[in-house]
Amino acid sequence: MRRIVEPEIMDDLEQAKAYDEADFSESHNRIVDLFSELAPPKALQGLVLDLGCGSGDLDFRLLNALPECSIIGIDGSRAMIELAREAAARHPNFEGRASFVEAFIPSDTIPKAPYSTLMSNGFLHHLHNPQGLWETIKERATPDTFIFVSDLRRPAGMDEAHRIVEELASDEAEILKRDFFNSLCAAFRVREVEEQLAQAGIAGLTVRQLHENHLVVHGRIETIP
Repeated sequence: MRRIVEPEIMDDLEQAKAYDEADFSESHNRIVDLFSELAPPKALQGLVLDLGCGSGDLDFRLLNALPECSIIGIDGSRAMIELAREAAARHPNFEGRASFVEAFIPSDTIPKAPYSTLMSNGFLHHLHNPQGLWETIKERATPDTFIFVSDLRRPAGMDEAHRIVEELASDEAEILKRDFFNSLCAAFRVREVEEQLAQAGIAGLTVRQLHENHLVVHGRIETIP
C-alpha cells in the first residue's frame, strides 16, 4: 500500500478533545517502559524536548516514571497545547517540570537548550515532509543527546489497516477509529525512515520494527555537520 497523507495538524477542538479523552494508558506506558530500557542514565534525568506532544499524556507519564527529568512539549495545534497546559496545571507535582509551546517545525520558536533527549511519539506520520522532524532533531541535538522517535508502521494494505483498527480500537469513538485508520495509511516503513535519515545526513541511529504496526528510532547522532 502506498502512503496516503493526512492533515498535519489536529487543530479541530472536537477532534483534539476526543484524542485527549481516549485511553492511551497501555500504549503510552509501553513507550515509557521502552524509553526507560533504551535510554542511557543521563537521558533519564535531564531536559526532554518532545516534538509533537499532543495533549501531553505521554509527557505526564514520563514525568511520573522519571522524577529527575523535565519536559518541554512542542505542538503546532493550539487546541492540543491548551489541553496540555490545562492538564499540567491540575498536577502540582509537575510545576516547573512541564511546559508546552505552540510551534511548527522547523521553527526558531522552539527553545534552544542542552537537551538530554529529543523524542517524538506518533508524530512522524502526520508530516507531509518528514525532513522537518529530522532537520529539527539535527539542529537541537548535541553528540550526547539521546534520540527516541516512535511511530506507527504502515500495513501492507487497506484490509490489514481495517483489521488493526478493529482489533485495537473497536471500543473507541468513531472519530478516533477514523483517525487511527488514516494514521496507519499515512505511516512509514522501516526502510523509508532509514532513507529519510540518510537524506538528512544523520548516522548512528537504529531503526527497527517493534511489532506489526509500530517502529522505533533510537540512539545518538554520530556526526552533526
